[in-house]
Amino acid sequence: MSRTILVRLAAAILASPVILAAQAHPYKVIPDHFKMPDGRRVGSTAGITIDRDGSSVWIFERCGANDCVGSAVAPILKFDSAGKAVKSLGAGMFIRPHGIHIDRDGNIWVTDGEGPDGKDLRRNGKGHQVFKMNQDGQVLMTLGRAGVAGDSPDTLNMPSAVLIAPGGDIFIGDGHGGTSNARVLKFSKDGRFMKAWGKRGAAAGEFETPHGLAVDSRGRLFVADRENNRIQIFDQEGGFLAEWKQFGRPSGIFIDRNDLLYVADHQSDAKTNPGFRKGITIGSARDGKVTTFIPDPDGDAGSQEGVAVAANGTIYGSLTGGMALRKYAKQ
Repeated sequence: MSRTILVRLAAAILASPVILAAQAHPYKVIPDHFKMPDGRRVGSTAGITIDRDGSSVWIFERCGANDCVGSAVAPILKFDSAGKAVKSLGAGMFIRPHGIHIDRDGNIWVTDGEGPDGKDLRRNGKGHQVFKMNQDGQVLMTLGRAGVAGDSPDTLNMPSAVLIAPGGDIFIGDGHGGTSNARVLKFSKDGRFMKAWGKRGAAAGEFETPHGLAVDSRGRLFVADRENNRIQIFDQEGGFLAEWKQFGRPSGIFIDRNDLLYVADHQSDAKTNPGFRKGITIGSARDGKVTTFIPDPDGDAGSQEGVAVAANGTIYGSLTGGMALRKYAKQ
């Protein structure tokens, strides 16, 4: 029996919807934790992460709406541990905010997941890019060509996620379904293209919406291959290591310092992923064993797409369709 078949068989054994559905969890939702600045409302939000201090929360929201076209507000926001907005950046720069990552030096990395559409001239010259900024909002690097969708080394098409590995290499999950790309790209820390892998499909190393990225303590790269209802695990050269389906239909993915894996699923239902439900699945990034499932508080209407975890174990979530932010604290 091949190694790939064994890996998939092990994942199937670990994936037990019955166990997930029955398991109690120790978390409660803390309402109204986040206070938006200046009376603003939070927009659709896929991107959420934790600052290097281990407690502050960064979000990349869509300007109080479903995109930032024509908006003058800043979509990159930092909240302290009390939920107070303490910084806002990036006004007028983006079309459709998506992924966000804070690197070891505290720099902010974000992905702009759409570009011009031929209808709204305000979109021209923007989109399909990854930005590196410092915490004063100064742009330090861009990857991709502004407003140009493509599949060459210097163009992107609807990038969903960005992650900086401990050694400084840059990884991008490039694609968001439809006619966009379906690949992962690797760049050096100074922005030099190194390699790309993947294409649209369901085989090992192929993708259907590489929506989120995370790295564990061993340096393995976890890719939330959402429309394929799986996480794929690679080495940093793109070598396929494993496929896990026991964490549901992954949108947001986060690995903490203890190698606990948190996966936000806002799409599973009887049609898209039978046997799984919307919510947050928690388990080990080391062996894939699922330990906890938090059902979405909104049930079938849930839309929590992002997840991030503070050093003290507090979980934070971001909603796209629901246009909200959540805090989960242990009871």
